[in-house]
Amino acid sequence: MTALVLSVLSNPTLLAIMGGLLAVLVAFLKGNSRGARLEREKQAKAEQKARDIADDVQSDVGAMSADQVRAELTKRTRP
Repeated sequence: MTALVLSVLSNPTLLAIMGGLLAVLVAFLKGNSRGARLEREKQAKAEQKARDIADDVQSDVGAMSADQVRAELTKRTRP
């Protein structure tokens, strides 16, 4: 086993091939994790925007009287 490891480590061609494969693997994993991070950030921004809109609507509805809310809802519901 030791002889096999030493023969691989002493061969510059095999070392170059293994180094290249390792570099490709690291680049792929780094790119993949970066893409996932960007997607999470994009989703968080969209959720925050939706939450802001929901808060604005809730605030507007809270400022209306019950009769105004009822009138507004009857305009928006289907007959």
